[in-house]
Order: sequence, then structure tokens, then C-alpha cells
Amino acid sequence: MTLRAVHNFSTDLGQALLRRARSDCDPFLRRAIGSIREPLATMAGYHRGWWNAHGSMSEGSSGKALRAALVLAAAGACDGDTSAATPVAAAVELVHDFTLLHDDVMDRDSTRRGRPTVWSVWGIDSAILLGDALHAAAIRALTQLRDPSVAVEAIMRLETACRDMCIGQFEDCRSEGRPDVTIDDYLRIAAGKTAALTACCCALGALSANADRATLAALEQFGYELGLAFQVVDDLIGIWGDPAVTGKPVGNDLGRRKSSLPVVAALNSRTGAAVELGALYQTTVAMTQSDIDRAAALVEVAGGRQAAQQYADTRIQNAIGALPDGVRSEDLVALAQLACRREH
Repeated sequence: MTLRAVHNFSTDLGQALLRRARSDCDPFLRRAIGSIREPLATMAGYHRGWWNAHGSMSEGSSGKALRAALVLAAAGACDGDTSAATPVAAAVELVHDFTLLHDDVMDRDSTRRGRPTVWSVWGIDSAILLGDALHAAAIRALTQLRDPSVAVEAIMRLETACRDMCIGQFEDCRSEGRPDVTIDDYLRIAAGKTAALTACCCALGALSANADRATLAALEQFGYELGLAFQVVDDLIGIWGDPAVTGKPVGNDLGRRKSSLPVVAALNSRTGAAVELGALYQTTVAMTQSDIDRAAALVEVAGGRQAAQQYADTRIQNAIGALPDGVRSEDLVALAQLACRREH
């Protein structure tokens, strides 16, 4: 099989796993969201692309379901019954949606998945409260797992990840506009805001399959490395992504002077482009579109784009290398490669 054929096989398998995760989780998600009082339930269904703002059926995107797919793939790699892991995968999706709703408010992003964000339709207060309600729904779903000991540990792990995400997001917001952020600073932030949840997903899949502690730890490490790579790719998409593919506007990260990895790497390059970029980042004047375009060009000239891509490649190799032979399944490898080969 040629390298191109291997790549195409991996991509096709990854996409099939995402479709299966969306299909398997859908009934659980609909029940969980249906238990939320109106009008929050309508907002939640709108966010997931099930209907429009008036509650009429529509064909919107419900997201990739990567995190849910990781839960199911991890359970399958441990020879577990993936049907037992499906409620856990759905709970993870609810938590992910809660973070997206709050992120959109903090970043003032007006579009997600190619349609207006919840806060831009119903207001900031409603979006925040909906996020809180989805978080509560996720935990409620885990309390209904058949094995009480698994339920308690799953809740503990997911809530620990939520705590870490909040801390990471706080530090990310605090780093905006700072030209002195180091790579180590960035890694600490990314570990909280992204890697914590992907690591948790893989651990929860192993937990659902009653895997031993060594296997659970290995899958957790796989998810952690994958999460770091995923965040770096997200940073690249935030600057050079195609809105027609991503469903999100491009340039917002630069406009907010966020310390994404391409920017941090560029600022630490000590080049002439880094000096000019640093000056753009230190001013408090709102960036124009021309400023954003110039900043993107400076990041690339200073080597930030290349450095970030190399870093993502290294982390994905670390992720796959963390998997013991017994659980290095095609499904997990395909999802890892798909997550870090998104359009940008």
C-alpha cells in the first residue's frame, strides 16, 4: 500500500469513527437536552445544529464529536463493550459544548459551525447559563451509569478536567497582549485548556472497559499528547484557516492578541519580524484588518508557522508512541492523525 493510500485509509477510518460517535451519542444527547427546561433546550439544540433559532428542523453541523470518538475508541482498544462507554462519550460531548458556549462569549466570536453563536442570538447571559446547564446535564448522565464505582471515578476525572480547563482558560486570557510569554508558559496553558479534556476522554474510555491502571495511564498520556497537538493545530487554523471549512472567522486570535504557539514561537525568534510583531502586540489600540494581516505575515516570516507545525507533528508522534502494543489500535491512530491534519 502506498503512503497516499495509507493516508487515505486512515482519513476514511477516522471520519467513519466520528460519524459513528455522532450517531451513537445522539439519542443520549437528545434525552439529556430534552430534560432541560425551555427555552434553554431550544438553544442547546440550536447550538448542536438540530434546528434553527425558532425550533424548526434544520441541517446544521453538530461538531466533529472527536472527544466522544476518543472515548469509544479507547474503550474498544481495551476490548471493552463500546455500548457501555456511549453514555460517557455523550457526557463528554455535553461538557465540550459547555466550554464552547463560554469560549464564544469570552472571545466574542459571532459564528461557530457556520452559523451565529448562541450568545449572538439570545444574549450573553443565556449562553453562560446554557453552558452551566449542559455541564450539570453531563454529570447527571454519569450518575446513571450501571456501576457506581465507575460513575464516581468518571465524575471525579471529568470534574478535575473541567477545573483544569477553567484554570487554563483563565491563564490564556491573562496572557493576551503579553509579548513575554514563553513556550513553557504556552504549554502550561494548553495543557489545561485542551489537553486535560482529551486525556480525560481516553482515560474514561479505558475506565468504561475496566482496563488495568497501567493501561488507563498509558491512554491518558496518549490523550494528553494528542490534546497538545490538537491545540497547536487549532492555533494554526485560527490564523490561516479557511472559514468555509472551519465555520469560524479567521484572524480573531491575532485581533485579540492571543498568545497562540505560532505567535509565541515568532516572538521568541529574536528576528526583525519578531520586534515588529511585538510592537503590534504591546499597543492597546484595536487592530484593524490590515494590522491582523500584517501580524499573520510577520508570524510566518519569523518562523512561527513552521515551528508550530513541527511541534504538532512531534506531539502526535509522542501520543502514538505512548500507546502500548496491546492497545495501539487502528482506530486510535486514525483519530490522532485526523485530529492533527485538519484544513488550515
